[in-house]
Amino acid sequence: MKIQERTGAGAGRSAAPAQPSVGDRLPSPPRERKPALAALAVLLILVGALGATMLVLRAGDRVEAIQLTADIKAGESITDGNIKSVMVNDDSGANFVAWSQREGLKKLQAKSTLYKGTVVVGEMFADKSGMEEGKATVGVSLKEGQYPKGLDSGDNVAVYRVGNKSGGGNGDQDGASGSAGADNSLLVERAVVESAGTSSSDSIASTNLPVTLTVDVDDVPALTQAASAGEVAVVLIPGN
Repeated sequence: MKIQERTGAGAGRSAAPAQPSVGDRLPSPPRERKPALAALAVLLILVGALGATMLVLRAGDRVEAIQLTADIKAGESITDGNIKSVMVNDDSGANFVAWSQREGLKKLQAKSTLYKGTVVVGEMFADKSGMEEGKATVGVSLKEGQYPKGLDSGDNVAVYRVGNKSGGGNGDQDGASGSAGADNSLLVERAVVESAGTSSSDSIASTNLPVTLTVDVDDVPALTQAASAGEVAVVLIPGN
């Protein structure tokens, strides 16, 4: 009898439903896909690539231009010693003179004083042979005391008549100090020095400095008259 009861009890336990073990986990639901975020990431990548491409293209749109390494006065020309090559953007609209055109630029002269570090554009230079309308060149011979030391081409000067009204006294006027009877009048308010030669030291009598000036045509008669009498002095003025 006892054996049958144990068998029946075992059969009853085997018929009971199987229970899940403690270590088993329920399956997680599938992750939700977000196509909008994926599309945004792709768009940002494309924008970055496009920006990088534009930077490369802009960097490639550069030209080799001429930059001054020293000041150039009005009327002077460039030389191999006062220029260098520099890369500049060609999208500014400026008329930069290309480095390859430097030999042609040497045949031109500066319209006004140009300063060290300037990147040259075509409008800064003009033909040497061209004379501005209403202007003329006049040659004068200046004694010591009638011109400042270091006078050079491109300088802006005022021209004065220096002499003695009475005609007496010392006939060799230095022109710098004048005297009680001196006739010191302004002849030219502004003139440009085209050239200033070196004083000759061959003899005491030939120590004058030959200077060529560009002046207004209206100033020519009075200037040439004073120059022929040796009664001209020049003074440096602002604008050099």
